[in-house]
Amino acid sequence: MKTTILLLIFFLTLFHSGAQPVSLQEGNRFPQRENTRRIMSYNIHHGRGMDDTVDIERIGKLILAVNPEVVGLQEVDSMTNRSGNIDIIRLLSEQTGMYATFGYSILHDGGKYGNGMLTREKPAAVKKIDLPGATEARTALIVELEKYVVVNTHLSLTGEERLQSVKIITEAVSGYNKPVFLIGDLNATPDSAPIEFLRKGWQILSNPKQPTSPSVNPLNTIDYIFGYTAKGETYARYKAEVVDEPVASDHRPLFADIRLKTPASEVMRTIPYLQNPGSDEMTVMWLTHVPARSWVEYGTDSTRLQRVRPFLEGVMVANNKIHRVHLSGLRPSTKYYYRVVSQEITRYSSYYKEFGDTVRSDLKTFTTWNDKARDFRVIVYNDLHSNMTMFHKLHALVEEKPYDLVIFNGDCFDDVEVEGDIVNRLLAYTPRIKSDEVPSVFIRGNHETRGEYSLHLWDYLGRMRGRSYSAFSLGDTRFVLLDCGEDKPDSHEVYYGMNDFTQHRIDQANFLKEELESGAFTQATKRILIHHIPIFGVNPGSFSPCSDLWIPVLKGAPFDISLNAHTHRFRVIEKGEAGNNFPVIIGGGNKEPDGTVMVLEKKGDRLTVEVINASGERLLKRVLPVTD
Repeated sequence: MKTTILLLIFFLTLFHSGAQPVSLQEGNRFPQRENTRRIMSYNIHHGRGMDDTVDIERIGKLILAVNPEVVGLQEVDSMTNRSGNIDIIRLLSEQTGMYATFGYSILHDGGKYGNGMLTREKPAAVKKIDLPGATEARTALIVELEKYVVVNTHLSLTGEERLQSVKIITEAVSGYNKPVFLIGDLNATPDSAPIEFLRKGWQILSNPKQPTSPSVNPLNTIDYIFGYTAKGETYARYKAEVVDEPVASDHRPLFADIRLKTPASEVMRTIPYLQNPGSDEMTVMWLTHVPARSWVEYGTDSTRLQRVRPFLEGVMVANNKIHRVHLSGLRPSTKYYYRVVSQEITRYSSYYKEFGDTVRSDLKTFTTWNDKARDFRVIVYNDLHSNMTMFHKLHALVEEKPYDLVIFNGDCFDDVEVEGDIVNRLLAYTPRIKSDEVPSVFIRGNHETRGEYSLHLWDYLGRMRGRSYSAFSLGDTRFVLLDCGEDKPDSHEVYYGMNDFTQHRIDQANFLKEELESGAFTQATKRILIHHIPIFGVNPGSFSPCSDLWIPVLKGAPFDISLNAHTHRFRVIEKGEAGNNFPVIIGGGNKEPDGTVMVLEKKGDRLTVEVINASGERLLKRVLPVTD
């Protein structure tokens, strides 16, 4: 059988209306699972319904209601007399906003007649192959898209020609290195020789138990959706449905919702990022593009790794895209090797699950902290406000020397409206700070409380002890981190009665009292306070509830320094200048050259704080007094 590969400018015509793809689902008649692809097939009988009326618009409305990303149409007329000299595939393209491809099989009644396809994305390549058809010429239309290939056909009425046709189609698609779907009116029942042949290298994705013809009281299954499996491809079918539409054509339309296995190279969305560090613990987080089950493999010997999987009340935390594994019981001051592992879940049902590839990250290392260590280097950012250009410039100024921790002191993941606002910042921060080997700690600023997606921020970032405020020891130095909340009263109209930061600040005042009396605090050699909004040196009459609640607690507290932000203006408030018992350093904003990065470096008893702006100018370098 001669196979003809055709360019678009020949026998196949590619149309597009210029409209945007439509995602309308009328009354949500056909709900669809996330991460699935909807493939549809419909023999439209050249638009002539069982009421003997050619009505293309009602076919288009049905396609819009089903909302497929691909629909293969059979018995499509182009400029024939019987259909009123209309170009059916062009009309449907204009109505649905989808790209249209037409491949005629025969010249008929003053026009052309054959197969058509509508796709949401513009095809990468199109070809048509000839199939057996002694009494009527038959063809298959092959459309290649970015992620998969679709073959649409209408087979002969003769059994032997149908069998030859499916063999030709199978041979034609064998060279593709991506999933292939076969859809169309095969004129063959499920127990026939052509279908039996297809079962050997293809998976039936439609439901052969649901008849498709005739449209009124259907008795026969002759329309199908298949997935090619000869190269080991698997297809998780979430739904297969024949649509109850008895009038628009003499066949009923059908569709299948399929989840494709994601290529291994596309499973991971971010590199791992270390959170909640300590002398005996570490939290490892990462994102995947697809739902997965995930775990961490770690150990002190790179050749002997143990696996830790996340469980919640007896059930593995899985079928998610945000992954968090807490490693506990670690040895202090110990180098650990680790890698993260994710296996895609293509189907997650009560009693049946299907999986894709298992993907492992590169082997990385981290070292747990030593409670008695006296040396460290910590980098502190604030008020980046999505200015990634400035972030990269600032980090270039401090990244040459090794560092043990990165702290983001507020308004670095600000105004989160959609998930992408979080992910895009993670994609910028994590590789640059080497987050798979250096842990980071996040402090919330007032802008992080804002935006439709802001409540989900903590899903992507680690909270120490499950709170937005915390304290931890890095060697012999105690860090205390506070969350100031918003910069306006809870009663302000922009909050619509949905904030109660007053109680949140009271809780932290109580936390501060307990922390100042704790052994970890009193026994520390150095003590550092960090929070976003300054509480000392504020203008009289300004809204500063943290000042009222926290300054009385901090009076006389032996902190060596406080690092703040928020004002977008570098400032140093010397000890005693504003009733403060320790020096206060306020970082700059997100405009160049005012943006700043702070560096805390401790060597023995010597603690140095340095502030550098985006121009590389050192604004401050100070050695803090040695504690008696």
